[in-house]
Amino acid sequence: MAYGGPDSLDDIEPYLLDVRGGRATSAEMVREMRERYRLIGGRSPILECTVAQAHRLQQTLNGSTDGPVYRCTVGMRHWTPRIDAALSQMQRDGISQAVGLVMAPHYSRMSIGAYFKKVDEADSQVEVAPIERWHLLPELLDTLAARVTTALKAFPGNMRDQVSIIFTAHSLPERILEWNDPYPDELHATVEGVVQQLRRAGVANPHEFAYQSAANTPDPWLGPDAGDVIERLQGNGIPGALIVPIGFTSDHVEILYDIDIELAQRAEHLGFVLERIPMLNDDPATMFGIARLVRQTAAERGWL
Repeated sequence: MAYGGPDSLDDIEPYLLDVRGGRATSAEMVREMRERYRLIGGRSPILECTVAQAHRLQQTLNGSTDGPVYRCTVGMRHWTPRIDAALSQMQRDGISQAVGLVMAPHYSRMSIGAYFKKVDEADSQVEVAPIERWHLLPELLDTLAARVTTALKAFPGNMRDQVSIIFTAHSLPERILEWNDPYPDELHATVEGVVQQLRRAGVANPHEFAYQSAANTPDPWLGPDAGDVIERLQGNGIPGALIVPIGFTSDHVEILYDIDIELAQRAEHLGFVLERIPMLNDDPATMFGIARLVRQTAAERGWL
C-alpha cells in the first residue's frame, strides 16, 4: 500500500478532495498543487514506483522453488487502484489470506494506522495480517548507510567532512504527541541505527533530524522544519548538507518537489550546497529484508 497521487493535472482537484476527506479545496491551493505537479512532470510517479516495488518483492518471495507462491497486489489510500478495490480483486481471485504492508517504515496512528483502517472498512473477506513498522529492518539501515557514504562523494573534497547529514520525514500535526504516538521515537531510532552504521564505516559527519512537507493548517505541526535547519547550519558556517529522506521510500511529490525544487532553491539562495541520496524505490537488498518480514508475519498467523 502507498499514499497515491494524481495521474494527470486534471486529477489534481479530485485527488485533493479525496485527501481532504471530501472538504472543498480553495482555488488558490488547487493552482499551487497543479504547478508543483507540472514541475515534476505533470503527474505523480508514485503508482509506477509502488508497482515496481511490488514486482521486486514478488520476485524475491518466489525466488525459491520451495514453499507457497506469493502474489503482490497494489492498493492506494487516496487514489486508484484503491485499497478496497485491491482486496475485492484478491477475493474474486480466490485469495483469502494476505500480509498488509505500507511502503513507509514508521508507524503513526495518523499514517500507517489510517491505511489499516481502510483495510478494516473494506467489504472483503480477505484476512489481513498487518506489518505496522519496519523502521529497524537491517537491510533498510544498511542500504541507507551505503547511499549516504556514496552520496557524500558528490561534495568537493575540501568540504566533504564538514557537510551535515539531515535525515528527514513527513511532518504530522503535533497533536499526535498527546496520543503517545510512536512516530517520533521510531524516526529517531532509524537515525541512530544509520548513524551507527556510518560510524562503523568511518563516516563521522555531523547529523541533524528535520521534518518536511508540513501542511498549511491552523494546527501546529512537528518540527524543526528542514528549511529552518539549513538556514541555521548556513548561519553557523556549515557549507552544505546531504538530505536523507528516511520517512519515504519512493520518488513522489514530497521528494521531487519539496526537496529537489523548493528546498534546493532555498539552499541556493543561501549559497548552501545541497545534495540528496537516491530513494530506495525497488532496491533489491531492502526488498529481500521485507520479504523475510512478510514470511515471518505469515508464519506467525500459521499460514506457512
